[in-house]
Amino acid sequence: MFEKEKLAMIKAGMTLDRYGLIALSGGNVSARTDSGELLVTPSGMIYEDMAADDVLVMDLTGKILAGERKPSSDTEAILYIFQQRADIKAIIHTHQPYATAISLIQDEFRADLTTLANAAGGNVAVAPFSPAGSVEMGKDTVNYLGQSRAVILAHHGVMTVGDSLKQALYAAVYLEESAKCYLAAAAVGPTKKLTDPQIQQAVEVFRYVGQGTAAIPESLTRKL
Repeated sequence: MFEKEKLAMIKAGMTLDRYGLIALSGGNVSARTDSGELLVTPSGMIYEDMAADDVLVMDLTGKILAGERKPSSDTEAILYIFQQRADIKAIIHTHQPYATAISLIQDEFRADLTTLANAAGGNVAVAPFSPAGSVEMGKDTVNYLGQSRAVILAHHGVMTVGDSLKQALYAAVYLEESAKCYLAAAAVGPTKKLTDPQIQQAVEVFRYVGQGTAAIPESLTRKL
């Protein structure tokens, strides 16, 4: 059942590991199927050791429909996000170090890098601390997400979302790349800022990036 989707989730988990966004069995990946079921990675398993059958199938209430493993310890939070946001098709939770470090020094990560504007869809909020494994993680994600595709959980990690697994994965990876660049610059001195219109321009430009999309309108490439 849903083997193709499960294998894509496992591959995404291994990609998170390759880019240093998780260590060992940290974090989790979940997705909503076209027919409404939820797929959730198991607790405490390294992605390289997972098989498709290790990924659990649930309904929106958390009832396990298929799978023998113990689900992720963050399942309650994951369920809350899916319940509250029907537009979200995939959720990735990581403990990525650079983005998490930002939560220790500020309450928002502004999209002063076009990479972040592109991948996250704008500024990324830092949500207050909530205990690991609590539904509060999900509530904070929903409350602070807005139109962005990422939220930094203070003292903990990151939640990214998307209308596909690929979109959530890109948000996580590029959020970390942006955090590395920002923290490197901040260690030297005050950082330069993009204006709000410039950030929005970068967000809009990304809608035209990729195969099968229209060319970027000239109005979006003018210097602001």
